Amino acid sequence: MEIRGATVLPARREEIELRTSDGLTLVGELALPETRDPVATLVTLHPLPTHGGFMDSHIIRKAAARLPALADLAVLRFNTRGTSSPRGTSEGEFGDGVTERADVDAAMAFVEERGLPHPWLVGWSFGTELTLKHGRGHDIEGAILLSPPLRRTTPEELAEWAGDPRPLVALIPEFDDFLRPAEAREKFAAVPHARLIEVAGGKHLWVGETQTRRVLDEITAIVNPAASPLPTEWPA
Repeated sequence: MEIRGATVLPARREEIELRTSDGLTLVGELALPETRDPVATLVTLHPLPTHGGFMDSHIIRKAAARLPALADLAVLRFNTRGTSSPRGTSEGEFGDGVTERADVDAAMAFVEERGLPHPWLVGWSFGTELTLKHGRGHDIEGAILLSPPLRRTTPEELAEWAGDPRPLVALIPEFDDFLRPAEAREKFAAVPHARLIEVAGGKHLWVGETQTRRVLDEITAIVNPAASPLPTEWPA
């Protein structure tokens, strides 16, 4: 069976709720390998909810659909405050990346409570802002940024990562709507150890199976290189 856009591979899937320090309930899902323990954990942070971003934004949904089976990864995805999806609506209101600090904290507390191994923050667009602004204080292996716009992250917040030894990897689409490779190289110069992966032909939303596979392959190569490259077929 060829793995395509709508493919959902076997996994243990559980609807979960996160509790924030300011009293909100956030809805989400945890996907685990079907028969094995995960080797690492992806804590995913979705694109801008005021522009259609949510826990089912396609790269995040496909990571949860494929990577537990293909790469032995746990995938945690959830709606940030005030965000709705078929899973439900998280309480609260959009906080423009500020009050969402408590959402990131709640996700990481859940990871710790469940004993999920080797967590990585994986942010996409607005999710990269949450990663950069609020991720450093948590016990993570590193951070992966998909299409970072660097609109809400201040230069000072970005520069703070320069003193952090953990990996910081950014996938920069050639034709991004907000931050293209040349400007990204200038801005990320503040973090000398940051690794930029420039994706020829890439766009901000990573539309299409070719770009989806590229993103999921890059994530896997960083987090569990033994499982890379990902297969494109699954036994029927």
